[in-house]
Amino acid sequence: MTTVKTTIPISEARKRIFEIMDEVQAPHKVFTLTSDGKPKAVVMSADEYESLMETIEVERIFPDLDKDIAEVKKAMKTGVWKKWSTLEDLERKWGMSPLVAEKPKRKYGVSTSGNKKGRKKAR
Repeated sequence: MTTVKTTIPISEARKRIFEIMDEVQAPHKVFTLTSDGKPKAVVMSADEYESLMETIEVERIFPDLDKDIAEVKKAMKTGVWKKWSTLEDLERKWGMSPLVAEKPKRKYGVSTSGNKKGRKKAR
């Protein structure tokens, strides 16, 4: 989908700020605010902003992602896998270490059986 860009002066945006906040909640809708005819700021939804930042971060970490995806798709189509990567290979390539959670010392769960033995009922 194409981004819908609306350019307005900051003075107009000041008068319409609540309307603009509502409008930018639509996907791919942004406002460019100008001062003296020059762009000074962009207003977009928080969700659009977060998505954009995540995309930039992924592209920074995986600069050849498009090429890698194309290679995997081709390998899947042909059934020929030229290379396999272990987790350790990927960690070395991208300088990342796995996220490992510690095993909890205590087991947690949700009881669906109601009141446990020995506990007083709430009154």
